Amino acid sequence: MAELPRLILAREYIQQGLTPNMLARRCSSGALVRLRQGVYVDGETWGSLQPWDQYRLKVQAAAETFTSPTVFTWHSAASVWGVPTVGHQHPVHALTFQNGGGRSRAGVRRHYADPAGVKVFRNDDLLVTGRVRTVLDLAAFTSFAEAIVPLDHVLKPDRARKLPALSKEQLLAEIEGNYTTAAVRRITLAVEFANARSASPGESYSRALMHVAGFEAPDLQHEIRVGAGLVGYSDYYWDGARIAGEFDGVEKYMKPEYLKGRTPSQVVVDEKCREDRIRATGCTVVRWVWADLMTPGRLERKLAAAGVPRRRARSAQ
Repeated sequence: MAELPRLILAREYIQQGLTPNMLARRCSSGALVRLRQGVYVDGETWGSLQPWDQYRLKVQAAAETFTSPTVFTWHSAASVWGVPTVGHQHPVHALTFQNGGGRSRAGVRRHYADPAGVKVFRNDDLLVTGRVRTVLDLAAFTSFAEAIVPLDHVLKPDRARKLPALSKEQLLAEIEGNYTTAAVRRITLAVEFANARSASPGESYSRALMHVAGFEAPDLQHEIRVGAGLVGYSDYYWDGARIAGEFDGVEKYMKPEYLKGRTPSQVVVDEKCREDRIRATGCTVVRWVWADLMTPGRLERKLAAAGVPRRRARSAQ
């Protein structure tokens, strides 16, 4: 859980005698990055942040500019809870309790909610929807594949934030009365498909895309053995075809929970050795990265070329 840098407010500079033109020049030079009107961050620090931390900082910047308490929701609430989502170019999402819907302006998209049906939490000094409501909203209003990423995550305990795992029963119990019939169906399908055995956001998204493309469901975190000896684990495994699938995500090389005390270069070597051992058993190994997931159809083509079996035609989800 990375510590976010301090936001710099324009009024602080103005109090020091700087003019708006001086601030603009600092932004042009890259010394500062403007997140919202009147809210900045050090340029070098901003460039060193990962995309998910940059988005989280934009949420914080939005909170600095609101004149009344605001409840963040959807991707914004997820970022505060540390729940992963797909992509990092989302607007800031906030609730409005005024009937008639919300207005979107200045990079903030507002969504109407009945206050009687919303439990509000304070996290990192921000008001947010709870974890359950947050992931259900994402399941209701994003694609099936995108919805699986946060759902898989909350089915596991978040040890860094000392948050317990949620159960599917807890999630399903909160649906009634808050969503349309169509949204209930989307949420239910996604919750039923979610699986705590997915080890990372990229693995969750990959698995959901496989399902939508009509491939047979793989075994997750599969033990590959020769005799009584363990060769290694594969992210995905199709037993009948003897195909191992490996998602190569940035998490393995950057986040402490995946590094486990190793340097990124050590992880690269370990991953290569593990793949070589798996190939030596006679398995086909197919590997992909985030770019393959974010380019429509690319993962499907890779898996089809490797011979991964399909259960049926593509899903409409």
